[in-house]
Amino acid sequence: MTADAVLPGLDDIRPQLEDFYKDLHAHPELGLAEHRTSARVAERLREWGYEVTDGVGGTGVVGVLGNGDGPTVLLRADMDALPVKEETGLPYASAVTVTDDDGHRRPVMHACGHDVHVACLLGFARLMARAKDTWHGTLIPLFQPSEENAAGAGAMVDDGLTDMIPRPDVAFAQHVLPYPAGYVGVRPGPFLSAADNLRITLYGRGGHGSMPQATVDPVVMAAVCVLRLQTVVSRELAATTPAVVTVGSVQAGASPNVIPDSAVLLINVRTYDDATREHVLDAIERCVKGEATASNAPREPRIEHLAGFPPTVNDDAVTRRLARAFADRFGDDFHTIDLQTASEDFSEIPDALGTPFAYWGIGGIDPSAYAQAAARGSVQQDVPVNHSSTFAPVIQPTLDTGVTALAVAALEWLGASVR
Repeated sequence: MTADAVLPGLDDIRPQLEDFYKDLHAHPELGLAEHRTSARVAERLREWGYEVTDGVGGTGVVGVLGNGDGPTVLLRADMDALPVKEETGLPYASAVTVTDDDGHRRPVMHACGHDVHVACLLGFARLMARAKDTWHGTLIPLFQPSEENAAGAGAMVDDGLTDMIPRPDVAFAQHVLPYPAGYVGVRPGPFLSAADNLRITLYGRGGHGSMPQATVDPVVMAAVCVLRLQTVVSRELAATTPAVVTVGSVQAGASPNVIPDSAVLLINVRTYDDATREHVLDAIERCVKGEATASNAPREPRIEHLAGFPPTVNDDAVTRRLARAFADRFGDDFHTIDLQTASEDFSEIPDALGTPFAYWGIGGIDPSAYAQAAARGSVQQDVPVNHSSTFAPVIQPTLDTGVTALAVAALEWLGASVR
């Protein structure tokens, strides 16, 4: 494999790569505030000969390394952290806090592993710049801001990304997940779910708790809606169609003897294809409006779409080719991964470029600790997951695996002409 000509350089850069990762983990930044991270990334890419455009979509960074005729491959890493207080106890744990828009101090942590993604892509970019005699084509490492807020990919596209770079023939992204370090998993078709957050305000007519006949009670209306919405998946979708509707918050009133004027539901929806997504969102609107009518509400509910992630659906042909390459490289550590219920906005970039893509997962949990939890049947309880205050991927073999996976994927295309 052409990757064999590139990856021996990993031994040389490993100490610097690990130091970079630790520094990045200790200095997390929230979405669209990744100024330090993007500056360090851009500096290194320029040093290694990449043409760099920074400030894309706010804090995004794009590098382009041309190396003769051949395919063009884009690889993305997300850079942002989360407002979580780190409790890993690591010597390089984050102690960062920021002031939010309301003037409150908030802790910040790389609780989702985006520091792993940045370090791996940067390490891979360095290896490729040092081994240009082993591949031909154009390499585009892209560092995206604000994935957690579903804002960064769209911001880069809106800022003119498609005019800044050559059109890629294929695009890739990876994510560290709570699997054993060394694990690599991909699947054709749906990989990550779409996610939609809704705020629904139900309007009633308030009054004294002792005189409900003079009111339209939005609390009762909300309670009926919570139950009714659970039938959208169980009674309107086939048993083979995965979807989740969660009412995560119900807010109404402030006194036991006052029927309030309104109630607010916060709802999260997960689906895996556009048709199911549209059906579920339409059904939610139909149900809440129907319950409002049945309750003789004085006005229709207000339905607000707060945020949304598209489904991440891997291209079949690209993924089959990638899976063969991963199987050759990783052997028993390569797997067909299960559907993931998390969501993200990466697909907005290749979709805007008209480029097929594949997205895969790598493990980040200490293999022995994972094996012990599996033997006890306590993986769900004992293995920290993304967004947890104790989520801390082991540095190795996580970084080596991530760099290797990127190299195998990219060189399956960029190395084809030099085999």
